Amino acid sequence: MTAERTVPPADFGVHVGRTAPPTRSRHAVNEPMIAHWCDAMGDGNPCYTDPEFASRSVHGGIVAPPAMLDVWDRPGLLFNRDAKSARTQVLQELYEAGYDSIVAVNTELEFARYLRPGELVSNVEVLDDVSPEKRTARGPGHFVTSRHRYSGAGGDHVGDLMFRMLVFRPERVEPTQAPPADGSPPAPAVPDPDPALRPVPAVNKDNQFFWDGVRHHELRIQRCNGCGRLLTPPGPRCPQCGSFDLGWTVASGRGRLYSFAVPEYPKVAGFSYPLLVALAELEEGTRTVANLVGLSRDQVEIGMPLELCWLEGGPYPLPQFRAPLPARRTTTLTVDQLAAGDRLPLVSLPITTTLVVAGALATRDYTAVHHDRDVAQAQGSKDVFLNINTSVGWLQRVVSDWAGPEAVYRAVRVRLGAPGYPGDLLTFSGAVTAVDPARREVTIGMTASDSYGDHVIATVDLTLPDRAAP
Repeated sequence: MTAERTVPPADFGVHVGRTAPPTRSRHAVNEPMIAHWCDAMGDGNPCYTDPEFASRSVHGGIVAPPAMLDVWDRPGLLFNRDAKSARTQVLQELYEAGYDSIVAVNTELEFARYLRPGELVSNVEVLDDVSPEKRTARGPGHFVTSRHRYSGAGGDHVGDLMFRMLVFRPERVEPTQAPPADGSPPAPAVPDPDPALRPVPAVNKDNQFFWDGVRHHELRIQRCNGCGRLLTPPGPRCPQCGSFDLGWTVASGRGRLYSFAVPEYPKVAGFSYPLLVALAELEEGTRTVANLVGLSRDQVEIGMPLELCWLEGGPYPLPQFRAPLPARRTTTLTVDQLAAGDRLPLVSLPITTTLVVAGALATRDYTAVHHDRDVAQAQGSKDVFLNINTSVGWLQRVVSDWAGPEAVYRAVRVRLGAPGYPGDLLTFSGAVTAVDPARREVTIGMTASDSYGDHVIATVDLTLPDRAAP
């Protein structure tokens, strides 16, 4: 149950433009917190955690990930909000009026320089705007926008943040299917995608080894012990040498897309549509069929690299394939190596409850919807979901892994869309949209999508070296 609306919202215009007193970080920028953040985001950039590498880098020493800019001055569990903050006062008035739920929708970070361990950070907040009530998919609410200027201990400017949130009264709207206006029959309902509803596999002596393997998350391939031939699908004897002496080997789970299909009809319970079915050529030299997940039809390319993953929830875990996580670059791209239109590799990251909660803790965001399923569901969400700082952190990681450790971020601008729930895959795609060789500046357009749609639409501005390091 949400709070009843008790008073009409105030005239928020009296608050817009007000500047709050500076807030200061309780603790200095420090390496343990940086390492904790990198662990949660899976960010292996050595400029953040390796003193020897960082000392030789463009930074001359350890620096904090730029996406941590708005983390350092957060109060954490104390929630000691300054009553003089115009944004805090607006949020309180909205809460009293029944708007008791909050989600982030936009963040724009601009970096004047990176922060270093030992620095204390201060932030001056200005309430930029409060919208009239809007009807949204989550319920009626107001968009509250604030701007923040961050400074180091000496008062020098280190970065800026624009942050917009939706403050709303959650509504549960039951889906309805209105009949078509032309009088034709309504489209058939989409089958329940619960994997438990999939047909139970037929297990026999020939394939028992395979189904025993999936219980251990092993993709087993039948192999003839006589001639070594790999057999897919499995059978009672080797078609090459005729031997009945058959064993198996465990596939690495890596391969490439040989072909694919998109079944449209009939739609069957237990499957999510649109359904992509891959014929994967494994690096062991044989092929296998499995679903291709985390990708849209227009992202699929013959020959693209694939990585094994698993679908849980049915009588057996089922092998699937997704876009792999590319190896992190150990050197940094130079501006002369790039041109507008160059595409970044697809990257699919699994969203788990552990990663959702870890990201919230690493960014000092104790909002309950990011760690308490009951609260999240009471506010109209399916489950806990990624907070915006984790989404930005994952975005920074993906771009850094592609560009290299000494790519310097100038700005990251993000618009959130569909939620990121545990059990889903978040697939990042992007392309270079502009290159300025004279300034060594590169702009990248990025999108991160899951089964609900576009989770993140972003623009990233980088500065790159003008030549390769010696």
